[in-house]
Amino acid sequence: MQKLIGRLDAINRNVGLVVRWAAILMVLIQFAIVLFRYVFGFSSIAVNESVLYLHSTLFMLGAGYTLLVDDHVRVDIFYASSDIKRKATIDIFGHLVLLIPSMAILAYWSWPSVANSWKILEGPISVGGIPASFLLKSLIPAFCGLLIIQSISCLLANILRRRGEAL
Repeated sequence: MQKLIGRLDAINRNVGLVVRWAAILMVLIQFAIVLFRYVFGFSSIAVNESVLYLHSTLFMLGAGYTLLVDDHVRVDIFYASSDIKRKATIDIFGHLVLLIPSMAILAYWSWPSVANSWKILEGPISVGGIPASFLLKSLIPAFCGLLIIQSISCLLANILRRRGEAL
């Protein structure tokens, strides 16, 4: 089971290593936008939209990595003071009852919109923008898939913790 956990973790670890560069690229592009607008009087809707695309990519594809490194938001009223087995029980409940079902529902209900967007190769959000809204919409099922993968990994790890087995 530990081998499977390692393989599932590797997926989000590798995706996280790639999408983290989107943050640096986003800052550089935003700096260039401000520089070109106020120094040279030049503005481009497509360049402005590229920041939106990068931010969306970073957030949506980086969510699984955030769960992997346990840096997600947690309401820990009871969790913080719990022992390892109780934390594992709470996490198992969260993955089985909350995270996996909600991601499955989101993927199911968003899929027709994503498929239709690809069917017509949906164009830009704004006139003069990046003509690839279908790519932006594709981040939704990718987000769901990566979170489900990481949730399964966390679920398996918590089952091992609950049993008292070392990881």
